[in-house]
Amino acid sequence: MDDIICAPPPEGALFSAREAFGEATPFELEIGCGKGGFLLRRAQQHPEVHLLGIEWANKFFKYATDRMARWGVPNVRVMRTDAAHFVRHHLPPACLAALHVYHPDPWPKKRHHKRRLIQPAFVAAATRALVPGGRWALQTDHAEYFAWMQEVFAGAEGLEEIAYDDPTFGIVDDFAQTNFEIKYRREGRPIYRMALRKRGNA
Repeated sequence: MDDIICAPPPEGALFSAREAFGEATPFELEIGCGKGGFLLRRAQQHPEVHLLGIEWANKFFKYATDRMARWGVPNVRVMRTDAAHFVRHHLPPACLAALHVYHPDPWPKKRHHKRRLIQPAFVAAATRALVPGGRWALQTDHAEYFAWMQEVFAGAEGLEEIAYDDPTFGIVDDFAQTNFEIKYRREGRPIYRMALRKRGNA
C-alpha cells in the first residue's frame, strides 16, 4: 500500500516521476480517478505505462488505493490532493504523455462555476505539462459543462482537437469504462466527449 500512495509535493516543489515511479519518463495522469476502474484496466493492459490517479474524495481515494494493492499493479500511484492546484503548481513542463479527465464535478449552480476544474489558467498549465503530441481526453454527462469546456478550449493555445476513440490510450468504441460512465450508460444519460493533442511546437 505504501508503494501505491503518493504524497503531494510540498509547496514550492515539483512532482518527480523518478521518485514516484523509479523512472523520469513521461507518465499519464487521471484526474478524479474515483474507484480506480479506468486506472486498473489501463495499468493491466499496459504495464509499461506509468499512471498517477488523483482523487479528492477520501472514501474513493481509499477504495482506489486498496483496489490497486489487491490487484498488485506496480505501475500505478494514487494521490489525494486538489488536482487543479497540483497541475498548476507542481507539474513540471512536458511530463505528461496523456491526461484523462472523466466526469469532473460540473458545479451546476452559476455561483459555483468558479470551482470548475476546466478554467483557462488550468488549461494553460495542463497544456504546458503535456509533452508535444500528448493527448488530453475529457468526458462529461453534463451538457452545459461540456459547452463551457468547448468555449474554454476554443480560446486555448497549443491544442488541437482530435478523434476521441483511440485504443492506444484506452478508449475503444468511445468507451473509457470508468465507473461513472458505466453507471450513466445504464441510466441512459447522454455522454459528451472530446480529445485534444498538444501541438508539436507548443
